[in-house]
Amino acid sequence: MLELFCQIFPSTGWESFCSLSSVHTVFQGKGTVPEDNISLTGGLWVPGIRNILCEEAAYEERRYPAGKWACVTKGEPMYEQSISMSFMKLMRYICKENSVGCYLGMTVPVLNEIHLTKDETELEREVITAYYLPGEFQQNPPVPMDPEIHITERAPLRVITRVFYGMTTEETILREINLFWELLGSTDTVLRETYIVASYENPSIPQRRNEIWFICRAE
Repeated sequence: MLELFCQIFPSTGWESFCSLSSVHTVFQGKGTVPEDNISLTGGLWVPGIRNILCEEAAYEERRYPAGKWACVTKGEPMYEQSISMSFMKLMRYICKENSVGCYLGMTVPVLNEIHLTKDETELEREVITAYYLPGEFQQNPPVPMDPEIHITERAPLRVITRVFYGMTTEETILREINLFWELLGSTDTVLRETYIVASYENPSIPQRRNEIWFICRAE
C-alpha cells in the first residue's frame, strides 16, 4: 500500500508517516455509490447521491448523509497554508496517530469549509478541514492523539457542486464562487456566506481536481 499511497500523494515526503499495504476509500457515479466504491485515487468516496442538474455547465446536486468527521481548524495568513497544515495533521491521524494505532483508510473528498467577509470580497482566515471517517469507524471513531483534531458529527448535507482544477488560492476560490453564481443566477436556496472547497488530491499537486460546493438551505 505504501507504493500506491505515494502515487496518490507524490512529492510530499508523507511515505515516512506510515507503512501501508492497501488503500481504502467512498462515491461517485450517477445515482449512488459504485459497486466497488473505489475512487480514481484509490480512496473510498464519501457516501452520497448525485443528481446532474446541468451537464452543459457541469454542475450537479448532491446529498450526503449525516456522519462523523475528523476536523481541524486553522487561520493562517494564506488559505493554502491553512489547508496544508490541517491536511498534514489529518494524514498523521489517518496513518497511525490514533487510539487504535493503525491506518484508518483514506476517504475523498476532504472538505474545506470557508466563510466570506460581509462584503463578500475576501475569505475569512478561519478554515475548517474535514476528513470523513470510513464506515467501520463511524460508530466508534479512533481518538486523535493531536488535540487540534476534533471528531464532529455533521448533519446531512445537500449541495450544488461544480468542478475546477488547479491551486486553490483565495483569488481562484473567489473567482470560482463568482463564476458559479453567474451560472446559477439569482436564487435564495443556497447560503451566501459559507461555502465548501472539496479536495480530491494532495494540496501540493498544481493541477489537482477540486469542487466548489454551494450549501443548500434546509428544506
